[in-house]
Amino acid sequence: MPADKKLRGICEALIAQPANNDTLERWSDRVHTSLRTLAQLFRQETGMTFGQWREQLRLGEAMSKLSTGHPVADVVQKLGYADVRTFAVMFKRAFGCTPQQFKARPVGLN
Repeated sequence: MPADKKLRGICEALIAQPANNDTLERWSDRVHTSLRTLAQLFRQETGMTFGQWREQLRLGEAMSKLSTGHPVADVVQKLGYADVRTFAVMFKRAFGCTPQQFKARPVGLN
């Protein structure tokens, strides 16, 4: 987690509600910090852009939910993706398999 209080607050809010699709610009308005400063803070403190960080958060949540048997459609909705296809493309790009293939793996391989 980032050390900067404003940035940590944003990260905690997104962890609590991963479906939140607010832009970094919107967050900068909320925390009264310039967009440029907030973008720099994300890179400095997480090693990623805001978008990359949010995607990593969502990927982790997706793996957790899928490995415990949640239906793909439910995961898509809970993580804020527009549709199953968009989610499946992102998931396959990250993990080399579709969400359905991931769910079908034996328990020890997930």
